Amino acid sequence: MTRIEGIDLPKNKRIEISLTYIYGIGISRSQEILYKIKLDRNIRVKNLSDEQVISIRQILSNEYELEGDLRRSESTNIKRLMEIGCYRGRRHRLKLPLRGQRTRTNARTGKGTKKTIAGKKKAPRK
Repeated sequence: MTRIEGIDLPKNKRIEISLTYIYGIGISRSQEILYKIKLDRNIRVKNLSDEQVISIRQILSNEYELEGDLRRSESTNIKRLMEIGCYRGRRHRLKLPLRGQRTRTNARTGKGTKKTIAGKKKAPRK
């Protein structure tokens, strides 16, 4: 089992896809890493040699901020926005969408479940 940055990579998947299991690496960054090492992106993880795994580890540790460090820096950035009270920070605090999405009908995840008042009767007219 190959372990990189504290993550166990799936053995039977291509290295290009299995690198995306690491937080902070998407498909394009994975392809970029494999291009730097000059490694075929169709090789399965179980077929990697020890030298190839070591070269991947070196590139990841030297050039990219991943996993715990990346999560920590993201959370500190969000806390900073909330502390200075900017628009994005206030939206984070209220758990609403930040980037101009519609909230009148959507955004249920942040706003919670819909609270309808069914069968409410109007007061009789006098």
